[in-house]
Parts: sequence; structure tokens; C-alpha cells
Amino acid sequence: MSIVMPADPTDSEDFDVSAEAIDRAQRSRLIRQTRTALGLSQTEFASRFRVPVGTLRDWEQARATPPDFAIAYVRVIGAHPDLVAQVVA
Repeated sequence: MSIVMPADPTDSEDFDVSAEAIDRAQRSRLIRQTRTALGLSQTEFASRFRVPVGTLRDWEQARATPPDFAIAYVRVIGAHPDLVAQVVA
């Protein structure tokens, strides 16, 4: 694990941040922003695009790292939400 942002030694509540944690956070932000831009709740997004709602929650809350294929899928959803919804229906 490579630390890209060390904890502030003057802040007892701060912590080291790894490259993996930053990547996971950026991926979770992309997913959440895509969903909210579509005006969908987590449940609606999960149902419409066939993603398990628990998995979506874990990704959005950065408890799990979405794999590359999921990020690609979310980008396609963001660009063509109606087409994707029609294809997976």
C-alpha cells in the first residue's frame, strides 16, 4: 500500500491516505454523480440498470472498489441512459 497523503502529525484524528483509497473514492464519486444526475435513487438506479442495490451502496460509499468493467458500464449509462435501460430490460 503506497501512501500518497501522510497523516497530519498535529491532528490526532487524521490518517494516512493510500493511492488505492483515492482511486476508490474517485470511482465512488463517479457512480454517485452519474446516478444523481439522472435523478434516480439508489434503488431506482439499481433496478433500472440491473445492479444489486447492496453492491451499488457499497460502491457509492467506497466500502468496496468497483471493478473497471463497472466503471465503464456507469460511463455508458451516463452517456446513454435510455438506451442502456432498454437493452437491459
